Amino acid sequence: MEGRNNKWGILYCPRHGMTKNPRRRWERIERLLRSRNIDFDYVQSENAKSVDRLVMMMINNGYKTIVIVGGDSALNDAVNCLMQVPKPVRDGIALGVIPNGMMNDFSHFWGIDEDRISEAIDWLKQRRVRKIDLGCIRYTNSKRENCHRYFLNCVNVGLIAAIMNLRRQTHHIFGSRSLSFLFSFILLIFQRMDYIMDIKINTDRIRRKVMTVCIGNASGYGQTPNAVPYNGLLDVSVVYHPKMTQLFEGIYLFVKGKFLNHHSVHPFRTREVEFTTAQHAMVGVDGRLMNGSPVGSFRITVEQEVINFIIPS
Repeated sequence: MEGRNNKWGILYCPRHGMTKNPRRRWERIERLLRSRNIDFDYVQSENAKSVDRLVMMMINNGYKTIVIVGGDSALNDAVNCLMQVPKPVRDGIALGVIPNGMMNDFSHFWGIDEDRISEAIDWLKQRRVRKIDLGCIRYTNSKRENCHRYFLNCVNVGLIAAIMNLRRQTHHIFGSRSLSFLFSFILLIFQRMDYIMDIKINTDRIRRKVMTVCIGNASGYGQTPNAVPYNGLLDVSVVYHPKMTQLFEGIYLFVKGKFLNHHSVHPFRTREVEFTTAQHAMVGVDGRLMNGSPVGSFRITVEQEVINFIIPS
């Protein structure tokens, strides 16, 4: 156990179906790690379902630095594993990332880029740790069990959850972030465009048809651009159903990073969001659809400074 205090535990998550030779990328990362005399053990995930098990194995084996070579989904699995262990154990572990996923928006929030592996490793070695917040969605599943799931980026309810799911699917086809986004937006004309929702945000009550809602702990894939995971608050963007011409204007502003400038977008900042109703709306957590939408009402809150995350210098 003592020998692992300074040894990194690295989980390599290949981008299955996206890279012709994912092994080559890992070999490059491995060379850079060894050139910096970093002591590490690594395991490779077989598939997305194995990430939970492998991260928990690293936690149970006493690694104090756990590095995910993967994207938002793998990071989401990692923080949910960390939140299962007692606080004294969690407080002794620092989580880091080398972006390698289909979606790496939490890495991008910190300025960690997929093509700057060497710089990312240098930052990890410096081990500048910051306590960060997590959002949490609490809901009842189809078996009437009380469940919860933590998130780093955001929860999407409605159309954008469907678009994020399409983005994942089209990313496998196109391999390009921009092309997958564009094609996903084209496909949105075949999606349901609005949903009856009943939402409470602070003292505001929204009862009407809503196109999409984003609750962001961080930038929320561009939908909550002012959110930061260290102020104990969630940013919320509620988007009403615009006319078709306004919709394309909204897409343009979204791509340009000016999403909040669209008059159909209504921003809020809060510690808690309650959904009494979100009829037929898909729900996505960190860009990945939940396994079955919540049944009935659900609540989204923020937990402040619960994860140690290694950030750039």
